[in-house]
Amino acid sequence: MNEQVLPQQPDARGEIAARPPSGRAGRMMGRAVMWLFLLITAILTLFPLFMTLFGSLKTGAEMMTGGSLLPAKLQFVNYAEAWKQAHFARYTWNSVLVSIMVTVGTLLVAAMAAYVVERRHFPGKSLYVTTQASMMFISVGAIVLRPQFDLMVALNLNTTLWGVILILISAHSSTFFMLLGFFKAIPRELDEAAMVDGSGFVRTFFRIILPLLTPGLGVAGLFAFRHAWNEYILPLVFTMTNPQLQTLTVGLANLRYGSSAAMQIHLMMAGACLSILPMLLAYIVANKSFIQVTAGSVKG
Repeated sequence: MNEQVLPQQPDARGEIAARPPSGRAGRMMGRAVMWLFLLITAILTLFPLFMTLFGSLKTGAEMMTGGSLLPAKLQFVNYAEAWKQAHFARYTWNSVLVSIMVTVGTLLVAAMAAYVVERRHFPGKSLYVTTQASMMFISVGAIVLRPQFDLMVALNLNTTLWGVILILISAHSSTFFMLLGFFKAIPRELDEAAMVDGSGFVRTFFRIILPLLTPGLGVAGLFAFRHAWNEYILPLVFTMTNPQLQTLTVGLANLRYGSSAAMQIHLMMAGACLSILPMLLAYIVANKSFIQVTAGSVKG
């Protein structure tokens, strides 16, 4: 059945109002705006990465003089030189050790704390949650660096990486609230059924609840790993007297100046490209957890 098109009526001032765009035209316009926004966001995100990649393949003179984005000749020798000067094998091992221990410790502490807060009522519960939330929005930064160092000195951990690991594990507020949201999605009936079968509170957590939290642990673990991998100030302070324990972020900063005090930005960029590889590997490992979380949210 054909629709009858009615003529537009003039308004009170005797003028004919402009006809709004049709539904299809409006959707096409909205889609075009969305794709334009996504394209601009992708360019702003990827452009620094391409600058780093291309800069790692330039000579030092090209980096200092500027010029084109692309290198005149690919200098793959920069990667070998960066690996040698930054002691990548040693510093990478230190970073991997710190990141893995911080990730495991953060997930364990945050998961146990979130489970107790979600399933139990105890005095000071509201104060504890409020304190955790306040730590997410108050950036104390270097203010607590001296007290943290003094505490590690008292524990005789100021000359090891374990001091850095313990301090980074203590900063688990964001992981706590992330896992708390996952615990809220797990029905309490599972705990009650386990209790009826004679399972204790701790055994229920490790044998029943924790395996159900695998997607959340994968997502939270990736963020914890990234935070520990990119940490710079704490490893710098705790390894000043022992360069053998420096992490990769501290070692990369040492590439800025060579033996002749000349800037080596091209080597820093080559080292930065190499340091991205472990993070890409961690994302590939945790990618399945992201897919499960996304699928679960769409299904719900």
